[in-house]
Amino acid sequence: MLTAIVLLPTAIAALLLCVPRSAPRLLFLSAWAVTAAAELVLTVIVWAGYRADGGMQYETRARWIPSAGISYHVGVDGLSLPLVAVTCVLFLACALYAWRETKRVREFAALFLFLQTTCLGLFVALDLILFFVFFDLSIVAMYFIIAGWGHQGAARAALKFFLYTFIGSLALLLGFIGLYLAADPHTFDIVDLTRANPLAGRSTYGALVLLAIAVGLAVKTPTVPFHTWLPPAHTDAPAAGSAILAGVLLKMGTYGFLRIALPVLPDAWRDHALVFVVVGVVSVLYGALVALAQTDFKRMVAYTSVNHMGYIILAIGAAGAVGAGQDEARRLAVTGSVFQMVSHGLLTGALFLLSGVLYERGRTYEMSAYSGVAARAPVFAALTGVAAFASLGLPGFSGFIAEFQILTGSLGPEPVATGLAVLGILLTAGLFLRALQQVFLGPLRLPAAAPGADRPFPDIRLHEGLAIVPLLALGVVLGLAPRFVLDVIEPASRAVLELLAR
Repeated sequence: MLTAIVLLPTAIAALLLCVPRSAPRLLFLSAWAVTAAAELVLTVIVWAGYRADGGMQYETRARWIPSAGISYHVGVDGLSLPLVAVTCVLFLACALYAWRETKRVREFAALFLFLQTTCLGLFVALDLILFFVFFDLSIVAMYFIIAGWGHQGAARAALKFFLYTFIGSLALLLGFIGLYLAADPHTFDIVDLTRANPLAGRSTYGALVLLAIAVGLAVKTPTVPFHTWLPPAHTDAPAAGSAILAGVLLKMGTYGFLRIALPVLPDAWRDHALVFVVVGVVSVLYGALVALAQTDFKRMVAYTSVNHMGYIILAIGAAGAVGAGQDEARRLAVTGSVFQMVSHGLLTGALFLLSGVLYERGRTYEMSAYSGVAARAPVFAALTGVAAFASLGLPGFSGFIAEFQILTGSLGPEPVATGLAVLGILLTAGLFLRALQQVFLGPLRLPAAAPGADRPFPDIRLHEGLAIVPLLALGVVLGLAPRFVLDVIEPASRAVLELLAR
C-alpha cells in the first residue's frame, strides 16, 4: 500500500509527459487533481487500518543494494502517518488552486506529482540512503518549480535554494556514512541502527556524526543561521510552490530530527540538547522580529515559518534536557512538535495560497499598495483573518494545541528559554494584526488591476475557495477535537523517548 501511495504520482507524471503539449490544458490539471484526490483516499484507508499502539506498520522491505547494506524499507508510525496525511491534503489543495494555470501546464502538473512522490517517500523511508534519495530529489523538483514558474528574480532564488539545501544534504550524507561505519554489521537501515545504538559510549564520534546530520537537517528546516535561502525562495516561488515548500518540505528537517537524530544518537543528543534549545529560541525570536519588519506580505509569512520551526527545535531540544521525573513533560514536548508540523503545514499552506490570491489581483505583495480590501473582497479578508489568527496560536485552532504542548513540555527543563519563546507569540500576534489592519481596513486603495481582470479586486473564486477553506477547516477541527491525531502521535512519542533514555 505505501509503495503504491509513493509511486502513483510519479507514474501519472510520466504518463502526462507522454501526452502532446497541445492537448487541452484541463486534461493535465484534471489528471493532477484526480491523482492527488486518489492519494488522499489511499492515505485515509491506511489511517483507518492503523493501530495506534502497534508501532511501525505497513512495512515493506526488499533487497536493493545488499552489498552496501542498503534496502528498500518503508513503513509508517505515529511520527510519519500524520505528515503523510497532511502532505496529501496540501498537494490536493495546490492542484485545485492551480486550476487556472496556463503556463506550461503539462510540465507544471508533472513536476508537482513527482514532488509529491519525493515528499511521501521521505516520510515513509526506513533506510538512510532511501531517505537521502528522496531528500535530494525534492530539492531538484522544487528548484524547477521556482525557476520555471516563479516571479521576477525566481532564477536567482531557485539557485540559492538549490545550493544551500544541496550542501546541507551533503553534510547529511556524511553523517549517514558515519552511522554506517559505526554499525556492526554495517547497515543503513534506520530500524536496525535504532535497535543497535552503534555510537553508545563514543562521545566524540557521536558528536561529529550528530553535527553533520544536524547541519543537513537544520538547513532544510530551516533554523538560524541556515535560513537565508528561505525568504527569497518563498517570495519568488509561485503560490502553490510556496505552500508545498512551507507546508511539507520544511518538515523534512524537523521530521529527520525525530526519526534519526534522537533515537539513533541518544547519547549525543542528550549531551548537546542545550545547543538545540538555544538554536530553537533564537529562531523563534529572530523569525518573529524580522517578520515584524517586513513590508512584503509573502516575505512576512516566510519569516513566520522560521519562527514556527523554532518552536519544534526548542521542544525536541528540551526533551533531551529533561531530568528524572519529567516523563510527562518530555512526552508533551515531542507530541507537540509533531502536532506543530501538522498544524503549521495546514495554516501556513493556506496563508501562502492567500498571498497568491493577493498577488494575482494586484501583481504585488507590498502591503503599502493596499488598503480597505475587505470592502471589495470580504470573503478573502475573512479567510485571511482566520488564517492569521490561527497561525498566531489563538485558542480554538490547531496552532494553540501545538504551542501549548510545546511550551508546557519545555517549561520544566528550560524555563528561561521557554519564557523567551513566549515572546515570539506576542510578536507574531503583532505582525499579523498590523498586516490585517494595513491591507484590509481603512479607505480603499488598490494597485493597478491585473491585466484581464474583470474588476479591480475580485473576491475569492471557486477553485481558490475549494483549496483554501478545507485547510482552514482542518485547522479548526484539530483545534477543537485534536484527539484523533494525538492518539496516533502519543504512542510514537513515548517510543522515541524510551529510545532517547537508553
